[in-house]
Amino acid sequence: MKGVIVAAGYGTRFLPVTKTVPKEMLPLITRPSIDFIIEEFVNAGIHEVIIITSRRKKALDDYFDHEAELDSVFEREGNTKKLKLVEPPQVQVSFVRQQAMRGTGHALLLVKPLIGNEPCVVAYPDDIHIGAPPLAGQLIEMYERTGCSVLATVHEPGDVSRYGVVAPAADGVHVSGFVEKPAPGSEPSHEVSIGRYLYTPEFFDYLEEGWNKHTGGEYYHLFALNKLIAQGKVAWKAIEGIRLDTGEPAGYLEAILTYAWDSPQYRTVIERFIAQKKQ
Repeated sequence: MKGVIVAAGYGTRFLPVTKTVPKEMLPLITRPSIDFIIEEFVNAGIHEVIIITSRRKKALDDYFDHEAELDSVFEREGNTKKLKLVEPPQVQVSFVRQQAMRGTGHALLLVKPLIGNEPCVVAYPDDIHIGAPPLAGQLIEMYERTGCSVLATVHEPGDVSRYGVVAPAADGVHVSGFVEKPAPGSEPSHEVSIGRYLYTPEFFDYLEEGWNKHTGGEYYHLFALNKLIAQGKVAWKAIEGIRLDTGEPAGYLEAILTYAWDSPQYRTVIERFIAQKKQ
């Protein structure tokens, strides 16, 4: 099974830094966001990854390559610790470029020829998962139980009008409907879809069918998703572990603090900062 990372967007919420730095490379302390997705994939047994990029994303290509100059310096120094830090992630990575911003449905269509006749896990790097089992592994387990495409969800007890919301079927496993940004009070549940999906090959067939009917503007995945839902071929999985939402600056800051809090060396810095502010 392959993993797909959708990393073609402009990241305009993080301007001006994303004028030159891909949003997927913004770090949680020292680790770029995309590294957490790669680790999740590897821990779930996925070692072939396709990354959908766009112009101005060359830093992503470089991150998955050897840095010859640093390698040479650290080898001369015998600094094995730093050599390990600059070692490329141990995955087979392919890049596909979306040449025009035509929506995530169009971006996913670009990988259809590379997926083959097997399911794949699709990740949007705005959502980082911390904990075990890896989120991709949770989706794979649900697919193996049901044979269905799978949506990852989190329970949002408050207002869900900004989200895509799952209508669970009576069996508590399948999806009977999906509502994008429901009006307050009309939501079918409080299970909101996050940026992690497992798609079966027929999803991409329906994605292509929808694209052929598309008349303009950005194209998304809802046509294909609703086709599968109507056939009872979509399941949902409430995630185990912690989801960090890095899609906008406030959430990104919270993600950094959450990640840092679990590290003794960084927690000390946070505690000291809080104590100083209370004085």
